[in-house]
Amino acid sequence: MNAYVIGIDIGTQGVRTAVVDATGDIIASTSKSFELTERSREEQSPLMWWEHTITALKELLHQASSSIDLQAIKAIAATSTSGTVIPIDIEGNPLHDALMYSDKRSAEEGEYCRVIAQKYCEEGFNAFNTSCGLPKIRWFTKHFPEKVGTINQWIHAADFITGRLSGIYDVTDYTNALKTGFDITNLQWPGYLKKHLVSQSTWLQRVVASGTVIGALQPKLAHKLNLASVAIVVGITDGCASQMASGAISPGDWNTTIGTTMVIKGVTKEALRDPEGRIYNHRHPEGFWMPGGASNTGADWISTDYEQVDLASLNEQAAKLTPTSYLSWPLKQVGERFPFISPQARGFSVKNLSKIEQYTSNMEGVAYLERYAYELIEKLSSEKVIAVFTAGGGSNSDTWLRIRSNVLNKPVYRCKEASGVLGAAICAASKTIFNTVTEAVEHMTHRSLEVYPERSLAARYDENYHKFIHLLIQKKYLTAC
Repeated sequence: MNAYVIGIDIGTQGVRTAVVDATGDIIASTSKSFELTERSREEQSPLMWWEHTITALKELLHQASSSIDLQAIKAIAATSTSGTVIPIDIEGNPLHDALMYSDKRSAEEGEYCRVIAQKYCEEGFNAFNTSCGLPKIRWFTKHFPEKVGTINQWIHAADFITGRLSGIYDVTDYTNALKTGFDITNLQWPGYLKKHLVSQSTWLQRVVASGTVIGALQPKLAHKLNLASVAIVVGITDGCASQMASGAISPGDWNTTIGTTMVIKGVTKEALRDPEGRIYNHRHPEGFWMPGGASNTGADWISTDYEQVDLASLNEQAAKLTPTSYLSWPLKQVGERFPFISPQARGFSVKNLSKIEQYTSNMEGVAYLERYAYELIEKLSSEKVIAVFTAGGGSNSDTWLRIRSNVLNKPVYRCKEASGVLGAAICAASKTIFNTVTEAVEHMTHRSLEVYPERSLAARYDENYHKFIHLLIQKKYLTAC
């Protein structure tokens, strides 16, 4: 009998659910948008998330029932934003709306957490800021002292959905716990955290690997959804979920997602130590490491500079121009954070380029920055980058993929589906249909296009790449090695 799983992705703007089979095919999917206000980037109601999730699940299962036996659904897992936290009481009820990852009010607490962590935890995660859960916890206890005594635990966004499904709220995973201060090397909450930063150690959850089965769907809920006994599985943060869905799951596999920004994540055998803090590590469910970093450079220049242009035609024309000799960097803001830190950095270009020359040169510039990132990763990790899986709007251009493959001099694989909801489904299947998350990824992810470097083109891009790096050094954005 065929087996299926359900993935749930709670995003900032809505929820997406999907029924996925063991080959990664999406049998049915539904989405529900949240009604957002100006306050939604700071706080959102977890009960609102749950209400929309149940509505989406009902529609999903009604849709799926026309083509599959719902009793063959084996497991459910959820993913959501990293750094979003919720105080709950002993029954799992929210005592306050979720403090969102995008809430900037905890800047002072973030700096304090960073200073304390750097003093007591040099090797672990210590780059705390307003996007992390730990500073938000401290901010809340300072501003809502009357609620502190009623807090049973602090949980993360995905944990709330997992808790509603299973009745179990006291478990989270490595990726969610990281920005709340969990030590992913020794797999424990560190002593300095309990001594200096968290009022009560009982607030901290038990932490397990993503994909761990923690219970079953609550009977009343199973009856309501017309499901059998379904395993509830601990999920993963949205960024790591998308990485898994891309296919980048084994050591040497890396994923570049080019959307508004360029985000690079991969898998290494050992933790990657970056003294400058450009890269931080997540823990792989099988004990490997999942380092990554996010640039301020990406594909935002396309929407701002080429909004009313036929992109398909542009890409066809660009393919005939490659490689150009122009050096451009389409950074749309002041400052870069990865693969190098330069607060004063500004984008640049050659003057008087035509529209198509600028478009092509910009694509090449992003590719040069991507190559520098991977060279940095290989230097810091002493491990080879074998292949690059890619997703995001920037991966839709076949011309850009060819440019990137030849600049990197590595194969680039475009993912068929690199969504958070598929990543959640992979988590759900990893220990219920398969034996490991690696096995699940191998069966459930697919490539829609494979692009390989061409010797002569790669050689010409190699020359241009070094000119690009030399220009960054001349502008004092980058320090010569």
